Amino acid sequence: MGFKHAMEGYEYLAALLKALGHPVRLQILSVLRQGEACVCHLEAVLGQRQAYISQHLMRLREDQLVTDRREGMNVFYALADKSIERLLDVAQETATTLTQAKGRHVPFSLPNVDTSLTCTCPKCLPRVADAQLAYHP
Repeated sequence: MGFKHAMEGYEYLAALLKALGHPVRLQILSVLRQGEACVCHLEAVLGQRQAYISQHLMRLREDQLVTDRREGMNVFYALADKSIERLLDVAQETATTLTQAKGRHVPFSLPNVDTSLTCTCPKCLPRVADAQLAYHP
């Protein structure tokens, strides 16, 4: 086995970790742990612009971390594999352990946003209708 062949796996792992190397991409993956979501849903949850989220989704898709499917005018994204959840768990656990050793605490939480007020995709739209019915005097 040559040196170049022995490095292949590490090169792939380095590329994978590099794809995970942005806070917004990690947040997107965290949202997708809860199930598939469209860009407008991610926009509502993360409070970021659609173009910015789409740019990060493109990178995640290129690196095969997410998949997409079209439904009418909407594109829904999902984690490409369950192993990505385990990878995120281990990464968060490691970050927590290392920061606690330095006497710090870093939270891994997403903004608490009611997406039914801002996302009108087919997945969220029924909740919007339910909310409007419940509010109707």
